[in-house]
Parts: sequence; structure tokens; C-alpha cells
Amino acid sequence: MSGVSQTFTAPASTPLTLILARVLTLNPARPEAEAVLVAAGRVLATGSREDLSAMAPRAEVLDHRGHTLTPGLADAHIHLVGYGFSLTQLGLHGVKSVQEVQRRLAERVQALEPGSWVLGGGFLLSELGLSGFPGGGLLDAVSPEHPALLYSRDLHLGWANGEALRRAGIHAGTPDPEGGQIVRDAAGNPTGVLLENACDLLTRAIPAPTWAQTLEAARQGSSDLAARGYVSAHTMAFEGPEAPRALATLAASGELPLRIWACLPHERLHLARELGLGPGQSSGGGGLFGFGGVKFFADGALGSRTAWLHAPGFADGSGTGIALDSPELLRDLGRQALELGFTPVTHAIGDRANTEVLNAYDDLKALAARKNIRLRIEHAQHLRPEDLPRFAGVTVSAQPIHLQADGAMIRSLLPGLEQGSYAFRSLLQAGALLAFGSDAPVAPPDVQAGFLAALTRMGDDGLPLAPGEALNLNEVLHAFTRGPALAAGWADEGHIVPGARAAFTLWDHLTAERVGERRALVL
Repeated sequence: MSGVSQTFTAPASTPLTLILARVLTLNPARPEAEAVLVAAGRVLATGSREDLSAMAPRAEVLDHRGHTLTPGLADAHIHLVGYGFSLTQLGLHGVKSVQEVQRRLAERVQALEPGSWVLGGGFLLSELGLSGFPGGGLLDAVSPEHPALLYSRDLHLGWANGEALRRAGIHAGTPDPEGGQIVRDAAGNPTGVLLENACDLLTRAIPAPTWAQTLEAARQGSSDLAARGYVSAHTMAFEGPEAPRALATLAASGELPLRIWACLPHERLHLARELGLGPGQSSGGGGLFGFGGVKFFADGALGSRTAWLHAPGFADGSGTGIALDSPELLRDLGRQALELGFTPVTHAIGDRANTEVLNAYDDLKALAARKNIRLRIEHAQHLRPEDLPRFAGVTVSAQPIHLQADGAMIRSLLPGLEQGSYAFRSLLQAGALLAFGSDAPVAPPDVQAGFLAALTRMGDDGLPLAPGEALNLNEVLHAFTRGPALAAGWADEGHIVPGARAAFTLWDHLTAERVGERRALVL
């Protein structure tokens, strides 16, 4: 291997670093290299060991031969500060019964001050062995005096005890809010299960975290992600209003280990307009934090039976889900977002939700093209065959790790949509840009699990889901690196080329058969 790719120069006095490794560049002109030369946080050149050593004989050498160096991993869909909070809350991922939920809640209550709140989540109704929603009183049996709110893994269902309902003033006469449902028993009394916007009725009663707690959650979430080998993230709102300020504060103080592309909830778009806030603007931090998207929700989620579906809907007879932000609102505020330079970012899980979002995006395409902005759909989880070609040019921000737990549910609840679920290869062939993430705290930002789900399509039940939709290793790597960079408009990230940000992930092993340990390497 010979030759050097070099178009970027640094000041003569700048210290140089030479990294030796098997380098996967994601640069079609030079897919692999033996070495990377770095200075001042930028890639100067890629090439052979001999050529780059001769070019920079006094460079500091980082010898990682035997390892693989790739562009830095990005989590293209995470609620970063919420994830930080979840690290200290009651974790229920993988819990297999209601009795286990009760046991863990009882243990947590014993360690708390009288009357204090218990927050947590991560369960799936299907994994609890439930065919419907849990009945009332189950949490009261172990937590009669401590208010408790436990979220399902998808965060679209809340399960509260009686004390939490009492503090929130939720009773038999409380009406369902728009875009939400209070699940009730035969007598009309709330069971404690709240769907979608109904959760807001309860969360208003929870004491808001202090600024110090929010800042610490931002610090913990970003540090955890960096320790897993990530160098950047797209944080998706749907968390406290102080969350982005906490991340910007860490960036300004030099404590943020990630580059962040943040979304505004569409309810706050008017604030951006009034303040003259534009994409990428931040309060210092060397460009590590900036706003770029405006977030919408077309529907709910699969496990909570709130994904918006075409008829006949869920196979268990639970309906066609819940529509949230209307297509008309998406058209109106999406146009305003584009005029300000922001990317419309829309959560859509069910096939009907995706159809409606694509319909709205048809009316926004011309403006998006003039603004050089790529429209974006989060999840795009269940799709009709006739909608697949319509994703050409659209960013699909998907989370392969969800496939593992969802496989069995899809087969039982959406048997007609198996082939159109997590349709990664079909989306690529249609011309969509894939940008992969985890949706943490909905799922952990587990790199191995995300890669293997996209490569193997294997569910937790040991059965593959639409195996023809599997991707190869290079496609998955692109979706976790270059895809998120392109979606965020970062020309200088997600590939190892002269001028790119010197933000890499170093792997001890990376093949289709084995995804090994890794660490971030940011110079």
C-alpha cells in the first residue's frame, strides 16, 4: 500500500501525531489505509506507514497495529440527559414478570425517605407475560405511600401507583387529554396506566430536578456514551427543558466529551424565532454543541399499542393506535423550521404514521431542497411496500437494537408487516440515508447489540425478522458514522479524510462475525 492522501495542512509549529492501525476510512477513493497523520484536531493525511513516517519523522506515534481504526461512532437518536438520569433510576430492562417489578420496587422504596418519588422503567408488557395492560393496585401492594411512576421501555406508557395518581389529581372524573388515554377499569376508575400525553398529567406533579441534578445527569450520560466508543450524538428532546442548556454548559466549560446535534421540541420553535437562534449556534465549547432539528411526534410506539396503523390495526384487537402531532401541524411548523434553517425531525413508528409523514414531507420537499436540508424520520419502523420508494433522499434515523425485543411482538401484533419492519436494505435501495442510534434510555447504547441486530436480524426469541433486510458490515458502520454526520450536516465527520475531525473509534476486533471492544480516540 503506497501513496498519501493529503489536502489539509497545519501550521508548521503544530505537534503531529501518527496513528498506526488497520484504518477503515469510509472514503471511496481510499477505503483502507495503514496510518493516519493528525494535527490540531484534524486529519492531515492517510496512507502507508512508510510514506507517512517519512512525511512526519518527528510525529508522536500511537502504535495500534492489530487494531482497527474507524471514523468515530455516533448515536443518531438518544435522549442524552434523560439517559443520564436513568442511570440512577429503578431499572427494569429484561424483567420477566409483574412479581419481579414488585420486588424491585419494594427494594427501592426501603432505601428512600418516606413519601419520596420512585422513578424508573424499561419493562415490556410482553416480557412481563401480559397480553394487555396491568391491572390496578399491583404497585400499591408494595409501595402504598411512595408515589411511583414506571415507564415502559418505549417511554410511551407510564405505570403509576395510587399515591402518584392522588398527588397528580387523577381520578375517575379526569378526562383523557388530547393525544393520550387514561386506562380505566370496568367501573371507570384509573388503573394507573397512562398512554402518550396522559403521562403529562402525572409528570407535572413530580418535583422538577434541580439545575445541579440536571447538569450531573448530562455529565453522566455523555461520559457513559463516550466510554462506549462514541464521539458524537444527536439528542432528541422529549426531556426536561434544561437538558440542552446543561449540555451547552458542559461544552462551554470543556467537560463535554461528545459533539452534540440537538433538537428543539416544536412547541419551542417560536423561542428560536424570537431569539434569532439558528442551527449550530451554541454558547462556546469549540462547536461541540449546537441545535439543528425541530422534533415532532406522529404517533406512539409498538409495545404500548399506540403506534398509528392502517386498518385493521393490531392483531390483538387493541385498535389502530394514537395519532399525535397532526399532518397539518407538521406541514405548518415544518415549513417554519425549514425557513429558519432547521431540519424537521419526525417520530413515526406505525405504517399509517409513516404514510402521513411522507405525505406532509411531499409538501415540504421543494423548500427543503432550496435550503439544502434533508428531511428526516425517526424510527420508520413499520412500512407498507408502496411507501418504500417515497423515502428517496430522506434520512431514516433507526435503532437496530429495538429489533431484538420487537421481533416476537411484530410476529404476534403485526403479522402483515413483518417484511416491512426495520426494512434497512429496502430503505437503502430506495435511496434513503440510514443513521443508526439507540434511543437510550429506551434501549442501552450497546454497540455490539446494535451492530449484530443489523447484521443478523436475530430477535431475542432466537428467530430472524425479515432476514433479507440484513446489512453488511460496511453498511452498518456507515450508518453509525458517516450517516449521522451527513444527517447533521457535518461535512467534516464520519469519514477519515484530510480535513476531517480527528475523532475516531478504535476497535480490538471488527468483522461481520465479531464486533469487539472499542474506545473513542479524539485528538
